[in-house]
Amino acid sequence: MKNNNTSNHFTAEQGILPMFPSEILNVDDPVLMYDRFMEEIDLKKYLRYIPTRGAGRPRYNPVNMLKTIIYGFAEEGYCSFRKLEDNCRVNIRYMYLMNYEAPSYRTFCHFVKGFLKYSLKDIFYSITKELCGKLNVDLQHIYIDGSKFEANANKYSWVWKKSAEKSRYKLFAKITSLFELLNDDLKYDHMSVNINTEYAPDYLRLVLDKLKEIWQIDETAFVHGSGHRKSDHQRKYEQLKAYTSKLEEYVEKIQICGTSRNSYSKTDTDATFMRIKSDYMGNDQLLPAYNVQIGVADEFIAVIDVNQYRSDMDCFVPLMEEFHEVYGAYPKYPVADAGYGSFNNYIYCEQHGMEKYMKFPMYKKETKDKKYHTNPFRPINFRVDENGTIRCPNDRAFKFIYRHLVRGNLYGRQEEVFECEDCQGCPLAEQCKKTPKNKRISLSRERNNMYQEVQDNLESIHGALLRMNRSIQAEGTFGIMKHDKETHPDKMIGLCGCMMQEPDVVATIQKKYRFVDMVFGTHNVFKLAEIYCNRIEAGGQVVDIWKDTNLVVEDLPVKKEFPFKSGVNIMFGCNNFCTYCIVPYVRGRERSRQPEDIIREVKRLS
Repeated sequence: MKNNNTSNHFTAEQGILPMFPSEILNVDDPVLMYDRFMEEIDLKKYLRYIPTRGAGRPRYNPVNMLKTIIYGFAEEGYCSFRKLEDNCRVNIRYMYLMNYEAPSYRTFCHFVKGFLKYSLKDIFYSITKELCGKLNVDLQHIYIDGSKFEANANKYSWVWKKSAEKSRYKLFAKITSLFELLNDDLKYDHMSVNINTEYAPDYLRLVLDKLKEIWQIDETAFVHGSGHRKSDHQRKYEQLKAYTSKLEEYVEKIQICGTSRNSYSKTDTDATFMRIKSDYMGNDQLLPAYNVQIGVADEFIAVIDVNQYRSDMDCFVPLMEEFHEVYGAYPKYPVADAGYGSFNNYIYCEQHGMEKYMKFPMYKKETKDKKYHTNPFRPINFRVDENGTIRCPNDRAFKFIYRHLVRGNLYGRQEEVFECEDCQGCPLAEQCKKTPKNKRISLSRERNNMYQEVQDNLESIHGALLRMNRSIQAEGTFGIMKHDKETHPDKMIGLCGCMMQEPDVVATIQKKYRFVDMVFGTHNVFKLAEIYCNRIEAGGQVVDIWKDTNLVVEDLPVKKEFPFKSGVNIMFGCNNFCTYCIVPYVRGRERSRQPEDIIREVKRLS
């Protein structure tokens, strides 16, 4: 009987055309735009030291691998090498970037650690500068912040510089005592060892060599262990050798710490022990870490620096020098919190043409704590009479004692110390001082003048805007609005309010956010219908800002949002120039409504 069963030597998954990934991707796919952008950057100059062929198969294209790695981390935030390997096999976007090649995770790891380790910084700044040029990023306003990242080191492996210095001086005393004993033995040979207050390891090694030569010491003949008695020469020689080894250890520890830090970790000598917040309650731990500083411009990280300093104050100058090295200029407005404000940094800003918009450490207490600011017992609040004499709240004179340099200051800042002529019998003594002696005060006129200038900057309109960080907070909103405008081109977008009264903000909107249709301030809200008509007729962006007004426009349309309550304005503007508020500057002085107008509006809402 004939068998009609046949075998199908094929599968349903057949190859189909096209075979090029770019033809499968949409024309607006982000990977195509990313690839075009990266092609405009000369990445080969950072990969020129990679040999074209090693042992075995030809190498993968290093430019393609670099683009794939950057895209993976940009898309995932953090992308493991195994995930990259898998994406190159199954993800059409990664296939397009790698041109259908699929390196293993070991290949990606070797590429990063072997070839990109020392050029990642240059690659980052090349991409950043290209983005800043294409998107007109404002590099004059840099928002600075930092964070401490725990190092991959043992948290119990600390080495303290002060401890090493203290132990070294104790060792110097022991070495001196040993040298005195050696001189007692060497005086019969008419020889001696020089005794100093400090010693270097090289000098101790020289003394060891001389003792070995004079006493004809053979270290292989030394005895150890129980039942053996060491000779006097062996005991002193071994003791000096141990001191030499210990001194070398202390010197190495101090050299690793250097002049700028006080500690390091034995398992990561580049890491410094710092206080790091370990939970949401603000509890901290002493851990080996690095202080990472970033400068943000228009939501782009324009500059980044990794430091060993514990304090943010010490990180400001290196970050600004890094910015200057990359962009060839310093930012006009470096904005930072109170962790960066110091006399050294303020002088540095003056020398390099930067405005001082970093809060000083006591700024919040100085501006918001009225009791502290007006405390009559603060030296800065003491009265100065017509002769230039400082007088306390009880009108007792202070006399100049001496002047001294401020520790840690790089520009020779000095403090003047004054002492009260006589505090005995003063009824305010308990409130004014804590010791039975005459009160002493320290004043630094340079610092006080500098702090007052910084406070004036921060309390200005521009300073208030920068402090509130509104320019950065608005960027994300503008991005959402822009996308919405592209999706619905007939939609009208208008910006109004206090921020629109600031000329710098309006100039930024006109330059960078052309998709905004209407821009108007707080004084002409009642002209909304007229501005809307002007926008339709003009066909482009309409800007209508009033600098000031005394008008109080009545009978505007009102809307009741809730059935049981509503809000009614009784005045506009403000006469109180609070340090944290910009309302008096952008809404004008107080303008009260007439009582009959207020009552009429209440009746309309009832």
